[in-house]
Amino acid sequence: MVDYRCAQGVRIIFLEEQTMSIRFKVDPGDVPPEKAARRLGISLERFLELLPRLLSRGFPPSDPDTGNYDLDAIDVWRAARHRPIAPDLRLPAARRGIVAERLKKLYG
Repeated sequence: MVDYRCAQGVRIIFLEEQTMSIRFKVDPGDVPPEKAARRLGISLERFLELLPRLLSRGFPPSDPDTGNYDLDAIDVWRAARHRPIAPDLRLPAARRGIVAERLKKLYG
């Protein structure tokens, strides 16, 4: 038995240990700067150093609320550096539309 008192002072008693199991894996679409850096194959320190230059070249900015980076937008940006922008056929159709819409809003 676990006896717990929450911040509001309410007493909660767990009669048996409860564990949560993951039913299915969900890969995040938005990631913290560390993982955005890893996607580019560089360290976080190097990413932060290069970030102003990357942003000036159209790198997708972080979300203003969470500070996380959109992996799909990063992939589209990476692919577009060396060839004309075209729909990335590896992305699900719904995600292609979202990424294209976000890029259009950001860069016209």
